[in-house]
Amino acid sequence: MKIIMPILLYAANALEPVISEETVNLHYGKHLQGYVNNLITLVKDTEFQNMTVEEIVVSAPEGPVYNNAGQILNHALYFSQFQSPRQNNMPEGRIAEAINASFGSFEEFKNQFTQAATTVFGSGWAWLSQDSDGKLVITKEANGGNPLRQGLNPLYGLDVWEHAYYLDYQNRRADHISASWDIVNWQAVEQRLR
Repeated sequence: MKIIMPILLYAANALEPVISEETVNLHYGKHLQGYVNNLITLVKDTEFQNMTVEEIVVSAPEGPVYNNAGQILNHALYFSQFQSPRQNNMPEGRIAEAINASFGSFEEFKNQFTQAATTVFGSGWAWLSQDSDGKLVITKEANGGNPLRQGLNPLYGLDVWEHAYYLDYQNRRADHISASWDIVNWQAVEQRLR
């Protein structure tokens, strides 16, 4: 993707009560827009100017360019993987098969992913990714880190920076993680499989 503001595919209130309209407006409209604006300014007249966000994430050294590109990519994936809340929201098809093959069951995957997301120290992300052999793995990334940098294909990422949940859950990160399972659009996640 080029350095542009990703389009929000649903109304700002579509994820309620899991994520409030106020949080979406702040998270998408202010935080993500800030990363986009910053990166456009940072790459102007540099070797990164004509690269995609993915190329920048893979090649930029640690620092402001990498951090802003990582957050744009992370948030583009994040906001495009949700739908209105559904009870008993379960993956089906290829993504369900891949989860079962890699973790034994959806419940075991949820347990391991929840543990990873809960234990990210400070600000960061928990990711479900696919390795070069097609196996699914769970990783934790600090700040704006993205699994793409380690040669993984990111499938599903949960933002555990406080701006993603604090208005709705205050310091109860675990409650935010638990509620988020109701809004995962598993078809969107499946489309990211290689």
